Amino acid sequence: MRKFKNVPITAVKLHDKFLAPRVETCIKVTIPSALAKCRETGRIDAYKLDWKPGKGDCPHVYWDSDVAKVLEGVAYSLAQSPDAELEKYYDELVDLIVSAQQPDGYLNVHFTVADQDKRWKDLMLKHELYCAGHLMEAAVAGFEMLGKRKFLDAMCRFADYIDSLFGEGEGKRPGIPGHQEIELALIKLYRVTGNERYLKLSKYFIDFRGQDPDFFQKENGIGEPPVMKQVHLPVREQTKASGHAVRMMYMLCGMADVGEETGDESLLDACKTIYNNIVNRQMYITGGIGSNWWHENFTSDYDLPNGSNSYSESCASMALALFARRMAYITGEGAYVDTIERALFNTVLAGISLHGDDYFYSNYHEINDNYIPYHSGARVRQKWFFCSCCPTSYCRFLTQIPQFIWNEDNNGGVYLNIPVANTLDYGDKLIEVSGGYPESGNVKVTVKKGGAFALNIRISGFAKSVKFRLNGAEVSAPVQNGYALFERKWQTGDTVDYDMDMPFELMRSNSRLTENLGKVAITHGPVVYCCENTDNIADVRDLCIDSETEFVLKEVNGLGKCAMAVECDGFAAEDRGEALYDSAPRRLNRCKITAIPYGLWQNRGETNMAVWMVEK
Repeated sequence: MRKFKNVPITAVKLHDKFLAPRVETCIKVTIPSALAKCRETGRIDAYKLDWKPGKGDCPHVYWDSDVAKVLEGVAYSLAQSPDAELEKYYDELVDLIVSAQQPDGYLNVHFTVADQDKRWKDLMLKHELYCAGHLMEAAVAGFEMLGKRKFLDAMCRFADYIDSLFGEGEGKRPGIPGHQEIELALIKLYRVTGNERYLKLSKYFIDFRGQDPDFFQKENGIGEPPVMKQVHLPVREQTKASGHAVRMMYMLCGMADVGEETGDESLLDACKTIYNNIVNRQMYITGGIGSNWWHENFTSDYDLPNGSNSYSESCASMALALFARRMAYITGEGAYVDTIERALFNTVLAGISLHGDDYFYSNYHEINDNYIPYHSGARVRQKWFFCSCCPTSYCRFLTQIPQFIWNEDNNGGVYLNIPVANTLDYGDKLIEVSGGYPESGNVKVTVKKGGAFALNIRISGFAKSVKFRLNGAEVSAPVQNGYALFERKWQTGDTVDYDMDMPFELMRSNSRLTENLGKVAITHGPVVYCCENTDNIADVRDLCIDSETEFVLKEVNGLGKCAMAVECDGFAAEDRGEALYDSAPRRLNRCKITAIPYGLWQNRGETNMAVWMVEK
């Protein structure tokens, strides 16, 4: 069923100024700093199983997931950038984790040292299945990237144990994870082992969800609405994104994976329906999702507040990109890549500093002096969080970015998804992509090694039009599912260069987004811009953009060479003093307004910021 296959992570070398520096920084800074934090906070030593009351913090129920995500990132890192010392530490850490596995296959540090008699007693809140899933993903990454089996074999024992407990049949009990994750992890385990038990168990967790909306309340007595945990309906009957955003995305990833492996079109149809609800009614213009800070959840259509009462968790945007990538692979439709780009170039990059070791848990679209810190929100990025899912997620997500760039089909054709500057060196294919995407729509693809194959180039959904040239001569190409096809016997040095018309645009919201009435956001292709006080003569709340303005790229201090800012015409309102209300007309003075890519905001110190600006 799958239209696309992965290109190995080592086959793609990034050269662009948007993504390549972030991947490099993740390898050099983010992963080492996350490992250090896991040691400092006791997450790693917890696997020694020597914790006693009064001896530091009790291992938390989700600590296993933090260590697993960092370890997954280490595997991707070592595949791209071999490091003997880091690999030695990786092996030692795997040895330590496996040593904590119990004779029956169980592995969870909290329930092994603190609550031995409470295993599987609270599936909704205690994260046992969630942590198991992340450990499995890390083990699969270690096997696929590094060829190491020890961790994989241990996780197979764990999966076998879980399969002996949950499902249908004699001696088994009903159950579903409160936080979805194991569903997609079991599919990864199935794909590398061929063991159908894992596919069947994943399908069980998907199929049983929502069959009993009161399942969790019966289990632990907590009366949270079933919709918050996506158990209000069977998954095939759900039509809207609901509940905790990350859980929703992981559930959709699992549904897509199971649907693909079993040929279940009803699961894939549900994925498409919910995806359309997200991108058309519940997604921020920056690719952020989950607008409610209280439960990190989706709320209702068109409820997308901008300020500190919003959320848009970093993990959720990464999960959205992973889900959209699955749908692109399964369907072959390039439109899903537009969503990947929207999330990747904006919210995902905004959630981590250019230095690589400071993080936003939530990503706001407006920060001002009225900011009220809710939950894990902050005006400035933080080094770590007690619940540190976002920093550890970056370790594994950023190191996977090279696999987002190209795909292969079953006939050996290659697909260029995101045309940032890169080199593909895969099998008998050597292809170089140059240009300034996404800052520019001008892209050049050069075949460095001749051969007969199909080259498919995605036409961005953000482009108004596109013109192709083959070896300098303008040509037309058949387009299917958003990809232009060039199939020929290539000669070394052949080029396809193309121009995507991606003008700067002022985007306006649906009128149901009442916070954005009378406001505009600046976009250029997939990149969304924002204004900071740092670059402007007035507070961002007092700036108005001229609707007839033109945009000029410019350099700004403090952001290095990673991207250009943009300047446009606008107005600054005069200070109205401290009176709460008055009848005086708003006096505006002409000025220049500078905006920077949203993915780079708050890298030059604390400041007010806004994505949506008043239009005049």
